[in-house]
Amino acid sequence: MMAAVITLGVLGGLLGLGLVFAADFLKVEVDERIEKVLSLLPGYNCGACGYPGCSGFAEGIVEGEVDKLSNCKPGKDEHYDPIIAYLGEKPGPDGKTITVTK
Repeated sequence: MMAAVITLGVLGGLLGLGLVFAADFLKVEVDERIEKVLSLLPGYNCGACGYPGCSGFAEGIVEGEVDKLSNCKPGKDEHYDPIIAYLGEKPGPDGKTITVTK
């Protein structure tokens, strides 16, 4: 009985350490520009842009898949202008900026 408890405790500890190391090696770096662009979009999550909500559209903008912000139907210049300015000022990890139009 006591051997089983000790075995399970040791096994649990080893698996826990494995998870700690796996979290460091397998973590995914998220481009911080996606969150910023998402915060500048209207936030309706309507899908009118062809993406599954504003987060998908923001990711498409940052990854260069979207070239016209007017694909966001509820968006207006008050949304587009800050996004264009931000992406023009903030380079990505590769050092390049993103150019999009209204």
